[in-house]
Formats: sequence, C-alpha cells, structure tokens
Amino acid sequence: MDPLGAPSQFVDVDTLPSWSNSCEDELDASDAAAETFQEDTIRSPFLYNKDINRKVVLWKGDVALLNCTAIVNTSNESLTDKNPVSESIFMLAGPDLKEDLQKLKGCRTGEAKLTKGFNLAARFIIHTVGPKYKSRYRTAAESSLYSCYRNVLQLAKEQSMSSIGFCVINSAKRGYPLEDATHIALRTVRRFLEIHGETIEKVVFAVSELEEATYQKLLPLYFPRSLKEESRSLPYLPADIGNAEGEPVVPERQIRISEKPGAPEDHHEEDEGLGVDLSFIGSHAFARMEGDIDKQRRLILQGQLSEAALQKQHQRNYNRWLCQARSEDLSDIASLKALYQTGVDNCGRTVMVVVGRNIPVTLIDMDKALLYFIHVMDHIAVKEYVLVYFHTLTSEYNHLDSDFLKKLYDVVDVKYKRNLKAVYFVHPTFRSKVSTWFFTTFSVSGLKDKIHHVDSLHQLFSAISPEQIDFPPFVLEYDARVRSTRSSPLPGVVS
Repeated sequence: MDPLGAPSQFVDVDTLPSWSNSCEDELDASDAAAETFQEDTIRSPFLYNKDINRKVVLWKGDVALLNCTAIVNTSNESLTDKNPVSESIFMLAGPDLKEDLQKLKGCRTGEAKLTKGFNLAARFIIHTVGPKYKSRYRTAAESSLYSCYRNVLQLAKEQSMSSIGFCVINSAKRGYPLEDATHIALRTVRRFLEIHGETIEKVVFAVSELEEATYQKLLPLYFPRSLKEESRSLPYLPADIGNAEGEPVVPERQIRISEKPGAPEDHHEEDEGLGVDLSFIGSHAFARMEGDIDKQRRLILQGQLSEAALQKQHQRNYNRWLCQARSEDLSDIASLKALYQTGVDNCGRTVMVVVGRNIPVTLIDMDKALLYFIHVMDHIAVKEYVLVYFHTLTSEYNHLDSDFLKKLYDVVDVKYKRNLKAVYFVHPTFRSKVSTWFFTTFSVSGLKDKIHHVDSLHQLFSAISPEQIDFPPFVLEYDARVRSTRSSPLPGVVS
C-alpha cells in the first residue's frame, strides 16, 4: 500500500490508534455491564460493535499526509477550490494532479470522482463537492452531503480500496453547520460499515483542531465503545437518524398509513381550530401512560405525595418516553415535514416550525407522532426557542384535540415550558383563536401570554427575518393571495 520512498512526513494509517482503543476503561466497563444488561432495555439504533469500532480512526492532522489507499478532497464544481484541504493536497501531489483533474471536466455537488495520488503517499484521491448551505434549503443540503459520503464510500468499495482518509467535506466556505454535517458524516459511514464492512479495513476521519471537539462529542453516538456508552449516548441522537443506509428522510417519501379509524363523520367545518373532538386519541398508548397525572395531583392535595416526589416521578416517566423516542424508527413521521428546525429569531433564539396542514391526524400513528415531537425537541428545549405554527389551509383532519395537547404539555420536561419564549400562530381563523383562548385559559397555565396571532407573514417578519424560516410553498402562495385580495379595490370603487 505504501509508495516506495514515501517521505517521512507521511503517516501510515495502520499506526494510528483505532476508535475502539481510545477508551479502554469504557471497554472494561462494558464487559461487566453485559452481564447485567436487561433484555427489555431499550437499545440504540447504533449498537455497540467492537469490530466496526476497530475500523474507525479519529486523527487530528492533514488528510494529505495519510498513507492509505485513498484520501478525500473537498472542492467546488470545477475542482479548483482553494481551501486548506485542497491546497495541501495539490502542493504535495505535484503538478500532474491539475492535469488529471482537467480531464474530469468538473464534478457535480454530491458526486465523487477519482484520480491518482501522484506524489502523495495515498494511491488515489477521491474528489467530491459538498453543498452550499442555506437554512431554507436544508433538506436538499442534507441529501447532497449524504451523497458525498455515500458516493465516496461506494467508489472505494468498487475499486477494492482497503483504507480511506476522509477530510471534513463540508468546508467552512460553503457555510454548512459543523455539528449538523458531522451527524451526517458519522451515521453514513456507520451504516456503510454495517452493510459493507468486509470490504474496507480502515476509515480515518482527519480533522483540524477546531473540528476535533465536535467529532469527539458525536462519535460515541454512532460508534459507542461500550454498552454503557451506547446507553448514555442514546438520548443525544438527533431526530432524523436516516434510513438503513443513513440517508436523510425527505418529505417526498411515502408515509406509512396506520390502521386507525377515520374522523367522526359529523365534522365538516374547515374553519375548526384546536377544539375539534378527536376523543379517540385518548385510547393511544401515550394517553394510557400519562393517565395517572390527575391522580398524582389529587395525591398531592391529600398530602400523600410531595411536590419533589412528583417531579422525580415525572422526570423518570419523561426519560422513558425519550429513550423510546431515540430507539424507534420514526422516519415515516419525519417524512411529513410537520416539525422542523429552521433559523433563529431577531433575539438569536432557535426557531421551530410546525406545519398544521402536514399533520394528517386520522392517517398516522399518533403515538409515533408524539414520540417524534419529544425526539426532535429534547435537545432544542435546553435553550431558549420559539415556535412558528402555520395554521394555513388546515382542515378538520389536521386539528389536534385540546385534551391531546394538554397531555403533551403535561408529559414534556420542565425545560420545554421554561425555554419556550413565544408561539407565533400564523393565519389563524376566528374559531382557532377562540379555541386557543379557551385552551390557554382553562387547560394549561403560563402559555397564554406567549401566544401571538399573526394574520400575515409581514407581521411575522417583525420578529423573525424571512431568511431564517423555511416556508412551505403553499404558505407563501396563500399569504400572497390574501394580501392581494385585501389590497384590491371593491367592485365599483375607484381607488
């Protein structure tokens, strides 16, 4: 694998410690934990696997110095980008590399193309183009970045490469958030090794000093080094962990329809809000699990259960929900694109979007929808955030029962309520305003003053810049149509 006469500055990947060897105490602890691991314990979707961990290396250094079968170069569409990774590779590979690249005639975003390594210790260079990141096109950027890693790995497999050195493909110049991109990189490599691990002996993540901390933090989520670390990392997995190959779930995916009864036949008003009678939701497992909340409160009043004991019990119950949310496949709910993170508001707080029209209450498994909400929001709610709810063009089939919302409000952790600073209710109807008033007045406390009804997007922009929100197209079209109607003169009236 080593070219003859390779300069001493090059680093043989076989001499680098693997990820599994970077935490011996955890490995020892896992042996003891394995004996007591309960059969009913919820496992991570990324199981502890010593064989896979042996193939993975985290190394702080220049990817161009790696002595392996191939290294990865991140570039632009013309393969002429001048970033630190590319410049180092070009300098060490020599002038022949530029001539070889001209024959490739560029590379599209997400693709991977192969050249020789020339004067590098690596035999080959795999060139790929990461996406430019904009929050409103986040889904497309995620899919493109996944394609980069997947196509690089597929090319390595097709060429029977035994080792590969990855740079961080999402260059700072293209604006991709490092932590988000690292999740995609790690889970894509993990899933590939699960399926095609026999074809690749070593995968090295070559990172800079600035990138190392993020990789150190996230690697245990996808490559846990013990059962203990697997369990400890489970709550920190992101909402979308991709499909079986690590590919991000996209809205166009077909959703799985659960066998649930339809909505009651006597509801026909499109202008109905939060007060629609969907009492059948109470039969879901979520409702059954939380059915003793009122009983707990009665015990408090009777002096049989202290407030501290209730809080502890509530926290344990919430943690059970969280663990289940982290371990279950929620890709069908994620594909609805009904809840997602976008940018920040004018105060720098995270903006979460809820699209009412994308919630087909009668067609989906509401148990899983609630798990998905907890899965998405748990790491968001640790800091201040705001919700933008698009009520635009919803019907009775999209409305959540107030009892259901109250149960959700009761089960979530206290941080959800403490750090929620505003709820922007966009395009409300008269009925939804009334329903919201009743809900916030009589069902829950502390939420009423946070609700802001927003009749047009122009009003919303006073709190959140339009560049910071990923709008569903139908919301923009509806808002433009309403504004046009309001500004048009009445028949017979001269403006």
